[in-house]
Amino acid sequence: MRSLLTLSALLVLIRGDKEQKPTVTLLPKFPQVYVGDDVTLICNLKGGNKPTKWLFNRAEQSIQNYSMLLTAVTPENNGEYQCEQGGPRSAPLNITVLELEPHAQLSPSIGGAVMTKGDGRNLVLQVDDDLKDWGCFVLRGVSGFAIGVQVDEKAKRAVIFAELKDAERATFWCKKKGTTLRSNAVTLKMTELMVMLVPPAGPALQGEPVTLRCEVWGGLELESAVFRKNSKEINSSPKGTYTITNATQDDNGKYSCHATYRFSHISAQATSREGDSDAQELKVIGGPPAATVISESHNSLQCSCPLCPANCTSYLWYHTPLNDPFERRRLPENKKYITVEEEGLYSCRMDCGKGFSRFSNFYRYKAQPVEFGVLLYILVGLAALIILTVLTAWMLKRRTCGGINMLAIGRDKDEDMLTSVRFEQRQEL
Repeated sequence: MRSLLTLSALLVLIRGDKEQKPTVTLLPKFPQVYVGDDVTLICNLKGGNKPTKWLFNRAEQSIQNYSMLLTAVTPENNGEYQCEQGGPRSAPLNITVLELEPHAQLSPSIGGAVMTKGDGRNLVLQVDDDLKDWGCFVLRGVSGFAIGVQVDEKAKRAVIFAELKDAERATFWCKKKGTTLRSNAVTLKMTELMVMLVPPAGPALQGEPVTLRCEVWGGLELESAVFRKNSKEINSSPKGTYTITNATQDDNGKYSCHATYRFSHISAQATSREGDSDAQELKVIGGPPAATVISESHNSLQCSCPLCPANCTSYLWYHTPLNDPFERRRLPENKKYITVEEEGLYSCRMDCGKGFSRFSNFYRYKAQPVEFGVLLYILVGLAALIILTVLTAWMLKRRTCGGINMLAIGRDKDEDMLTSVRFEQRQEL
């Protein structure tokens, strides 16, 4: 009897230990994490805000919150994540970041990564296949929701309305039903200040230009803006923009701006006001390898990606009209070289199985008009050809008629000679 009580007590203790052991959850619950994604790790989703210790590859981290935010992830974030909440350590959650782009693209129609409270904006979804099987979602804090999608089959795109509601930040993405195919994730952040520092909605890529904008809520007249990095002044601009022409790891940091503005829509003599923005993080990453389009001739194009992995073996080509950057159409060609005839913007990327390379630069193709000088030469040549043809036909006709006349004259002479001989013979008789 005593042994049974002891066994029961041990089972209770073991069961209690299992209940107290935390778990690490990845949000959003992506089947595959791509470079540039923002993801959140939650320690013990149902456990509240207990003091938490985080470990990355068994090394203790400084964060003590029950959630750990990883922004613009790269392969440096690959590894095992564990947490403790005053007791046993969780089982490891392994993260592997693919240095590729996902299968679809989600991007703001206008604006960057920061919005004022209560505001919203459209995000445009572009895919290579049919849009009807795609759904879109949002993660606000630790709560996820499905959101409505407006599909425009003719333009090969879909639109979702992104709003933060009461969340300080929210992550939006889309997924194809019944598959693991998804779009990139777009994270939008909220500010309650009149002045806001607005970075791009996508990750900053090494070697690419990055523009930061200092804006005032309501589109008020901006007189000047002072930009700061890690609280230190770095630039001033009357246009309210600061551009990093060639982004590197040295540009990582917290950026903010101080703006001078006026309510000119109320009164032309309105006095100037000043305000500071929130600080926004800028993180420069390497990103996936990028393809390039090389012009072999005016309408012969080549796709190249020297830094792509060996498993990137298929070339994908796209056409975009000159008047609509979101109406992208995949072309049937999957070869390295193509010849184009339709006006527009042409780009390419490589299919690498679980993802794609970055899109190449755009090649702008426009049918070249025939110059006046060239047209004049063509018309003169055509006229000369017509004249030569007419002249040749006339000469042939004249030669034929002349031959017939000569033959007739010859016959007349023969007849005259024969008549004369006959006359002479008669006289002799």
